[in-house]
Amino acid sequence: MVSSFILVLAAVISIFISRVIPQISVNYLSLLVGIGLFFIPMLSNHIENFNSEIFIGLIVAPLLFFEGQATRLNAVGKELKHIIQTTVVLVILALIVAGFGLAALGLVGLPLAFILAAISTPTDATAMESVTNGLEMPPTEGTFLKMESLFNDASGIILLNMAVLWYTNGYINYGQTIIDFIISAVGGVLFGFVSAWIMVLFRQVLLRSSYNSLNASLLIYVITPFILYYAAEAIHVSGIIAVVVAGLVHNAEAQRSRLINAQQVHFAFDLVGMITEIFNSMVFVVLGFMFIKILVSEQFGHGSLNFLMIGFVLYISNVLVRYAYGRLRLSFKNRPAWIFALGGVHGAVTLALAYTLTDTTVGQADFNLVLMAASTLIILSMIVPTIIFRWLLKPALTDDEATGEIDKIRVAMVHHAIDTVQKMYLPPHVKESVIFDLMTQKQRTRTRDFARAWVDVVRRPEFTGAEKELEMRAFMNALEQERQYLDMISQREVKYQKYVFKLYNETLLAESLIIGPTIFDKDQETE
Repeated sequence: MVSSFILVLAAVISIFISRVIPQISVNYLSLLVGIGLFFIPMLSNHIENFNSEIFIGLIVAPLLFFEGQATRLNAVGKELKHIIQTTVVLVILALIVAGFGLAALGLVGLPLAFILAAISTPTDATAMESVTNGLEMPPTEGTFLKMESLFNDASGIILLNMAVLWYTNGYINYGQTIIDFIISAVGGVLFGFVSAWIMVLFRQVLLRSSYNSLNASLLIYVITPFILYYAAEAIHVSGIIAVVVAGLVHNAEAQRSRLINAQQVHFAFDLVGMITEIFNSMVFVVLGFMFIKILVSEQFGHGSLNFLMIGFVLYISNVLVRYAYGRLRLSFKNRPAWIFALGGVHGAVTLALAYTLTDTTVGQADFNLVLMAASTLIILSMIVPTIIFRWLLKPALTDDEATGEIDKIRVAMVHHAIDTVQKMYLPPHVKESVIFDLMTQKQRTRTRDFARAWVDVVRRPEFTGAEKELEMRAFMNALEQERQYLDMISQREVKYQKYVFKLYNETLLAESLIIGPTIFDKDQETE
């Protein structure tokens, strides 16, 4: 419990720092916070030992579920051919090149080389976001990378199991490996689809009945990826694929039922956003912490710096295979092929796969070597594209660039609302209260202004029923003026359209607070 609290707190601190330094991806900042966490004994001593099953089941699985939910099932159907290519054919090619490459260089024996190669095959959509911060990923390459990262984890797990059996028994059972892969992948798809569909129908029945509870329905939704992952693993199919497919099913649900209970759906989106942001940050806090812990505490049997060379070879071989595959099989031109090659960033799943070796017969020295090589691979796969993408990708419109223009729009929007209120016949204290609240929308009021208004609220008598209704009408008229102004701006300022729509969303939320039942006394509600 203490360990989890420390990691969550570190993730939250990383998110705050990223708001102060928006030029640096929050993932890098989380990595640095994780490294710093290790050097604070009063905190690091309370961090529990890394457990790959807990890490994948409680952090990676929900992230993949929510990532899958952000993807249309129809889009997966259209890209099914490419998904199979990148998650099976490309993965096997990368495994062969990396495995034989390590063995040919004499760095490790062939079975251990294939263990290392298998661990290097899964890519991470979350980690990819850290290398494209402030840049615009082309839609075609972005779609390929996203679909690949959603489904290639199962391939890596199956190939790792094959390599471990080779390491243990001295031979490869090709037939069993192929059967295991088919059972795991196809079983994961079927289990994820059927289970998610049953849960979706159950929640839809609740939504349309008098038994629906907002909190209970949201709880069922949030625990869905945890239940599906562990249930799938219990019947020996891919839990990773099961939660991804379940996410895809839930995407279609959200598309067709978002207005049946708008409050519940909106709350769910906000909740998912919060969980995703914190879990993403936690992943990289753990990566940073574990990298330094391994580096400081472990001993290596193959030469103290061998892991650096192995990690480098794994990374280069993966990039070259991906580039060649992009050119020859996916018909990419030179620049898109390099984007696809470098966009295969490694992250949480790679580290988790390395730690699964603790439950196998892999020797301690080899295990330590695999951990450090995998960590080196992860760091290289993040740093290299972060640098090179500055030349390959176009800069995106950053929040900083838009802030000035949006501030002007926000201020003008609020002034339109205040002008409307000023023209209304209202008791002076009601008008003053409404105007103060509207002014806070500009996000320029000071803390001392809030303190003065707070004291005024405490000292003055509560508004009467008639005054509350006048206040509500004033707000509704003012917010309607704001939306009309934003409608006009959204057609004129196309470049800033998404930011204008964000302001529009804020005004709608503000209005929902104004007309909500909390604005009236309980007695009035009863009447």
